[in-house]
Amino acid sequence: MDTPPTHSQRVQRRWERLEELSDLTDSELQERLEQIDRFTDRVYWLVRQIPAGRVATYGQIATYGGSPRAARAVGHALKGTLDEGITLPWHRVINAKGGISGRDDPSRARLQRDRLESEGIVFSGQTCDLDAYRWEPDPLFWEVEPT
Repeated sequence: MDTPPTHSQRVQRRWERLEELSDLTDSELQERLEQIDRFTDRVYWLVRQIPAGRVATYGQIATYGGSPRAARAVGHALKGTLDEGITLPWHRVINAKGGISGRDDPSRARLQRDRLESEGIVFSGQTCDLDAYRWEPDPLFWEVEPT
C-alpha cells in the first residue's frame, strides 16, 4: 500500500507545478486559465441544481462536472462564494462521509450545518445519512448543457 506523501513532498510538488506554469507561453497559460474558469462555471451550475433537502459530495460534483479526481478543486471553487456574495447553495455540498468539511473555519461549518438542518437534513453526530439525502440527478439532467 502506498504511503501518503509527506508535507515536504507535497510542497515540492506544488513548486514543480508552479515551474510548469512558468514554462508555458502566454497562449498556453490563457488556455489553462480558461479551463479553470470553465471548471468553476460547471461546479457553480451543478451546485445550483441540488434541491433543498438534498446534498451532494465534493466528489459527485467533480465527477458530474467531468473531472472525477477534482473533489478538492470543487471545495476550492466553493470556498470563496460566501465572501464574494455569490448566490449559490454551497452548503449542500459535503464530504464523502456525509459530514461538513470546515476545520479551517468553524463559524462557516456551523452556518453550513444550520442551513442544512433548516432544509430538513438530519445529522447523527457529525454526519448525515447519504443514502437518505444524497442528490441523484435525473438521467435527463445530462441532456441539458450548462449555459
